Amino acid sequence: MTKFAANLTMLFQEVPFLERFGAARQAGFDAVEYMFPYPFSPEELRAQLQQHGLKQVLFNLPAGNWEAGERGIAVLPDRQEEFRQGVTRALTYVEALRNDGAPPLVNCLVGKLPAGADAEEARRVLVENLRYAAQELGRVGVTLLIEPINPHDIPGFFLRTPDQAAALIEDVGADNLKIQYDLYHQQRTEGQLLDTFRRLQDRIAHVQLADVPGRHQPGTGEINYPFVLAALDQAGYNGYVGLEYIPEGDTVSSLGWMTSLKEGVQA
Repeated sequence: MTKFAANLTMLFQEVPFLERFGAARQAGFDAVEYMFPYPFSPEELRAQLQQHGLKQVLFNLPAGNWEAGERGIAVLPDRQEEFRQGVTRALTYVEALRNDGAPPLVNCLVGKLPAGADAEEARRVLVENLRYAAQELGRVGVTLLIEPINPHDIPGFFLRTPDQAAALIEDVGADNLKIQYDLYHQQRTEGQLLDTFRRLQDRIAHVQLADVPGRHQPGTGEINYPFVLAALDQAGYNGYVGLEYIPEGDTVSSLGWMTSLKEGVQA
Protein backbone atom coordinates (compact mmCIF):
# COMPACT_ATOMS: atom_id res chain seq x y z
CA MET A 1 0.00 0.00 0.00
CA THR A 2 1.39 3.37 -1.03
CA LYS A 3 2.34 5.73 1.81
CA PHE A 4 1.66 9.40 1.08
CA ALA A 5 3.30 12.48 2.59
CA ALA A 6 1.60 15.87 2.32
CA ASN A 7 3.89 18.52 0.87
CA LEU A 8 3.04 21.53 3.04
CA THR A 9 4.66 23.99 0.66
CA MET A 10 2.14 23.09 -2.02
CA LEU A 11 -0.89 21.79 -0.11
CA PHE A 12 -3.16 23.51 2.43
CA GLN A 13 -2.19 27.00 1.31
CA GLU A 14 -5.63 28.07 2.51
CA VAL A 15 -4.08 28.48 5.99
CA PRO A 16 -0.76 29.86 7.32
CA PHE A 17 2.17 27.46 7.17
CA LEU A 18 2.27 26.36 10.80
CA GLU A 19 -1.44 25.56 10.66
CA ARG A 20 -0.89 23.20 7.74
CA PHE A 21 0.46 20.47 10.03
CA GLY A 22 -2.89 20.20 11.79
CA ALA A 23 -4.73 20.42 8.48
CA ALA A 24 -2.66 17.54 7.12
CA ARG A 25 -3.39 15.37 10.14
CA GLN A 26 -7.10 16.20 9.93
CA ALA A 27 -7.03 15.14 6.27
CA GLY A 28 -5.62 11.74 7.27
CA PHE A 29 -1.87 12.13 6.69
CA ASP A 30 0.71 10.77 9.10
CA ALA A 31 3.72 12.28 7.31
CA VAL A 32 4.71 15.62 5.84
CA GLU A 33 7.42 17.19 3.73
CA TYR A 34 8.08 20.72 2.54
CA MET A 35 10.71 22.65 0.66
CA PHE A 36 12.37 24.85 3.28
CA PRO A 37 12.10 24.84 7.08
CA TYR A 38 14.34 27.86 7.56
CA PRO A 39 11.76 30.65 8.01
CA PHE A 40 10.80 28.91 11.28
CA SER A 41 12.83 27.72 14.24
CA PRO A 42 13.54 24.01 14.65
CA GLU A 43 11.60 24.12 17.91
CA GLU A 44 8.47 25.54 16.27
CA LEU A 45 8.45 22.83 13.63
CA ARG A 46 9.18 20.04 16.06
CA ALA A 47 6.30 21.21 18.25
CA GLN A 48 3.91 20.98 15.31
CA LEU A 49 5.09 17.48 14.42
CA GLN A 50 4.72 16.29 17.99
CA GLN A 51 1.37 17.97 18.58
CA HIS A 52 -0.18 16.33 15.54
CA GLY A 53 1.67 13.01 15.58
CA LEU A 54 3.35 13.55 12.22
CA LYS A 55 6.55 12.20 10.73
CA GLN A 56 8.94 14.57 8.95
CA VAL A 57 9.93 12.86 5.69
CA LEU A 58 11.93 15.46 3.75
CA PHE A 59 13.16 19.02 3.40
CA ASN A 60 15.69 20.80 1.16
CA LEU A 61 19.10 22.27 1.77
CA PRO A 62 19.17 26.08 1.56
CA ALA A 63 18.95 26.99 -2.13
CA GLY A 64 20.20 30.55 -2.36
CA ASN A 65 17.95 33.54 -2.98
CA TRP A 66 14.71 31.87 -4.01
CA GLU A 67 12.81 35.12 -4.46
CA ALA A 68 15.49 36.32 -6.90
CA GLY A 69 15.12 33.17 -8.99
CA GLU A 70 17.95 31.04 -7.63
CA ARG A 71 17.18 27.33 -7.49
CA GLY A 72 20.20 26.00 -5.66
CA ILE A 73 23.87 26.95 -5.45
CA ALA A 74 25.69 23.60 -5.53
CA VAL A 75 26.93 24.13 -9.11
CA LEU A 76 28.27 27.64 -8.50
CA PRO A 77 32.06 27.76 -7.97
CA ASP A 78 31.96 31.09 -6.13
CA ARG A 79 29.35 29.90 -3.59
CA GLN A 80 31.05 26.86 -2.07
CA GLU A 81 31.47 28.38 1.38
CA GLU A 82 27.83 29.41 1.39
CA PHE A 83 26.88 25.88 0.35
CA ARG A 84 28.82 24.41 3.26
CA GLN A 85 27.20 26.85 5.67
CA GLY A 86 23.84 25.68 4.34
CA VAL A 87 24.72 22.07 5.14
CA THR A 88 25.55 23.09 8.70
CA ARG A 89 22.28 24.97 8.97
CA ALA A 90 20.31 21.99 7.67
CA LEU A 91 21.92 19.75 10.28
CA THR A 92 20.42 21.82 13.10
CA TYR A 93 16.97 21.05 11.66
CA VAL A 94 17.77 17.38 11.09
CA GLU A 95 18.47 16.93 14.79
CA ALA A 96 15.25 18.66 15.81
CA LEU A 97 13.01 16.88 13.29
CA ARG A 98 14.10 13.30 13.85
CA ASN A 99 11.26 10.80 14.05
CA ASP A 100 11.83 8.27 16.84
CA GLY A 101 15.54 8.48 16.04
CA ALA A 102 15.11 8.30 12.25
CA PRO A 103 16.25 11.48 10.48
CA PRO A 104 14.39 13.05 7.55
CA LEU A 105 15.75 12.92 4.04
CA VAL A 106 17.53 16.08 2.85
CA ASN A 107 17.26 17.11 -0.81
CA CYS A 108 19.80 19.23 -2.67
CA LEU A 109 18.50 21.40 -5.50
CA VAL A 110 21.72 21.73 -7.47
CA GLY A 111 20.94 25.01 -9.22
CA LYS A 112 20.93 26.65 -12.63
CA LEU A 113 24.03 27.03 -14.77
CA PRO A 114 24.65 30.74 -15.47
CA ALA A 115 24.90 31.81 -19.09
CA GLY A 116 28.45 31.37 -20.37
CA ALA A 117 29.53 29.26 -17.40
CA ASP A 118 31.94 26.35 -17.87
CA ALA A 119 29.79 23.21 -17.56
CA GLU A 120 32.75 20.97 -16.77
CA GLU A 121 33.90 23.25 -13.96
CA ALA A 122 30.36 23.46 -12.62
CA ARG A 123 30.10 19.68 -12.56
CA ARG A 124 33.45 19.36 -10.78
CA VAL A 125 32.27 21.80 -8.12
CA LEU A 126 28.96 19.98 -7.84
CA VAL A 127 30.67 16.65 -7.24
CA GLU A 128 32.87 18.25 -4.61
CA ASN A 129 29.93 19.88 -2.87
CA LEU A 130 27.82 16.71 -2.91
CA ARG A 131 30.71 14.69 -1.53
CA TYR A 132 31.05 17.19 1.33
CA ALA A 133 27.32 17.28 2.06
CA ALA A 134 26.96 13.50 1.92
CA GLN A 135 29.85 13.08 4.32
CA GLU A 136 28.53 15.63 6.83
CA LEU A 137 24.95 14.38 6.69
CA GLY A 138 26.10 10.78 6.76
CA ARG A 139 27.66 11.34 10.19
CA VAL A 140 24.14 11.50 11.62
CA GLY A 141 22.60 8.85 9.39
CA VAL A 142 20.96 11.15 6.83
CA THR A 143 20.39 10.24 3.19
CA LEU A 144 21.14 13.12 0.81
CA LEU A 145 19.03 13.38 -2.34
CA ILE A 146 19.52 15.06 -5.71
CA GLU A 147 16.50 15.85 -7.85
CA PRO A 148 16.33 16.09 -11.65
CA ILE A 149 14.09 18.99 -12.72
CA ASN A 150 12.43 19.36 -16.10
CA PRO A 151 13.81 22.13 -18.35
CA HIS A 152 10.37 23.62 -19.04
CA ASP A 153 9.64 24.64 -15.45
CA ILE A 154 13.21 25.70 -14.63
CA PRO A 155 15.18 26.49 -17.81
CA GLY A 156 18.90 26.10 -17.28
CA PHE A 157 18.63 23.75 -14.31
CA PHE A 158 21.84 21.73 -14.31
CA LEU A 159 20.40 18.31 -13.44
CA ARG A 160 17.64 17.24 -15.81
CA THR A 161 17.44 13.42 -15.94
CA PRO A 162 17.73 10.49 -13.55
CA ASP A 163 20.57 9.06 -15.63
CA GLN A 164 22.56 12.26 -15.11
CA ALA A 165 21.84 11.93 -11.41
CA ALA A 166 23.00 8.30 -11.38
CA ALA A 167 26.27 9.31 -13.08
CA LEU A 168 26.81 12.00 -10.44
CA ILE A 169 26.25 9.46 -7.69
CA GLU A 170 28.91 7.24 -9.21
CA ASP A 171 31.39 10.12 -9.30
CA VAL A 172 30.63 11.27 -5.75
CA GLY A 173 31.02 7.75 -4.40
CA ALA A 174 28.86 8.18 -1.30
CA ASP A 175 26.51 5.38 -0.26
CA ASN A 176 24.05 7.85 1.28
CA LEU A 177 23.57 9.89 -1.92
CA LYS A 178 20.36 8.92 -3.75
CA ILE A 179 17.83 10.23 -6.28
CA GLN A 180 14.60 12.04 -5.56
CA TYR A 181 12.40 10.77 -8.37
CA ASP A 182 9.65 13.24 -9.19
CA LEU A 183 7.17 11.66 -11.57
CA TYR A 184 5.93 15.06 -12.74
CA HIS A 185 9.40 16.22 -13.78
CA GLN A 186 10.19 12.87 -15.37
CA GLN A 187 7.01 12.92 -17.44
CA ARG A 188 7.74 16.43 -18.71
CA THR A 189 11.36 15.59 -19.53
CA GLU A 190 11.41 12.02 -20.84
CA GLY A 191 8.30 10.03 -19.95
CA GLN A 192 9.07 6.32 -19.43
CA LEU A 193 8.11 6.65 -15.78
CA LEU A 194 8.18 3.00 -14.80
CA ASP A 195 10.98 1.80 -17.06
CA THR A 196 13.27 4.47 -15.63
CA PHE A 197 12.19 3.75 -12.06
CA ARG A 198 12.80 0.02 -12.38
CA ARG A 199 16.18 0.54 -14.02
CA LEU A 200 17.41 2.94 -11.33
CA GLN A 201 15.41 1.69 -8.36
CA ASP A 202 18.48 0.95 -6.25
CA ARG A 203 19.44 4.62 -6.62
CA ILE A 204 16.00 6.07 -5.75
CA ALA A 205 15.15 6.91 -2.14
CA HIS A 206 12.09 9.16 -2.51
CA VAL A 207 9.26 9.66 -4.99
CA GLN A 208 7.06 12.69 -5.58
CA LEU A 209 4.03 13.19 -7.84
CA ALA A 210 1.84 15.66 -9.68
CA ASP A 211 -0.12 15.29 -12.90
CA VAL A 212 0.81 16.66 -16.32
CA PRO A 213 -0.02 19.24 -17.57
CA GLY A 214 -0.70 21.83 -14.89
CA ARG A 215 1.06 20.15 -11.97
CA HIS A 216 -2.28 19.48 -10.31
CA GLN A 217 -3.55 16.40 -8.46
CA PRO A 218 -3.71 12.94 -10.07
CA GLY A 219 -6.71 12.58 -12.33
CA THR A 220 -6.43 16.06 -13.82
CA GLY A 221 -3.93 15.13 -16.53
CA GLU A 222 -2.39 12.41 -18.63
CA ILE A 223 -0.57 10.19 -16.10
CA ASN A 224 -2.36 6.96 -15.17
CA TYR A 225 -1.56 7.21 -11.49
CA PRO A 226 -3.53 4.16 -10.28
CA PHE A 227 -1.43 2.06 -12.67
CA VAL A 228 1.86 3.84 -11.84
CA LEU A 229 1.44 3.67 -8.06
CA ALA A 230 0.41 0.02 -8.20
CA ALA A 231 3.53 -0.71 -10.25
CA LEU A 232 5.73 1.05 -7.67
CA ASP A 233 4.20 -1.14 -4.97
CA GLN A 234 4.80 -4.24 -7.05
CA ALA A 235 8.41 -3.20 -7.61
CA GLY A 236 8.92 -3.12 -3.85
CA TYR A 237 9.14 0.62 -3.29
CA ASN A 238 8.33 1.14 0.40
CA GLY A 239 9.20 4.80 0.88
CA TYR A 240 6.78 7.69 0.99
CA VAL A 241 5.33 9.35 -2.09
CA GLY A 242 5.28 13.10 -1.61
CA LEU A 243 2.23 14.96 -2.91
CA GLU A 244 3.99 17.94 -4.45
CA TYR A 245 1.16 19.27 -6.56
CA ILE A 246 -0.79 22.52 -6.90
CA PRO A 247 -4.37 21.70 -5.89
CA GLU A 248 -7.00 22.42 -8.50
CA GLY A 249 -9.66 23.77 -6.17
CA ASP A 250 -9.22 23.61 -2.42
CA THR A 251 -6.76 21.12 -0.96
CA VAL A 252 -9.24 18.81 0.77
CA SER A 253 -11.34 18.48 -2.38
CA SER A 254 -8.18 17.78 -4.37
CA LEU A 255 -7.54 14.68 -2.26
CA GLY A 256 -10.55 12.82 -3.61
CA TRP A 257 -8.35 10.75 -5.92
CA MET A 258 -6.78 9.13 -2.84
CA THR A 259 -10.15 7.84 -1.66
CA SER A 260 -10.89 6.48 -5.11
CA LEU A 261 -7.47 4.83 -5.19
CA LYS A 262 -8.00 3.12 -1.83
CA GLU A 263 -11.48 1.96 -2.82
CA GLY A 264 -10.07 0.52 -6.01
CA VAL A 265 -7.44 -1.43 -4.06
CA GLN A 266 -10.02 -2.78 -1.60
CA ALA A 267 -12.29 -3.83 -4.47
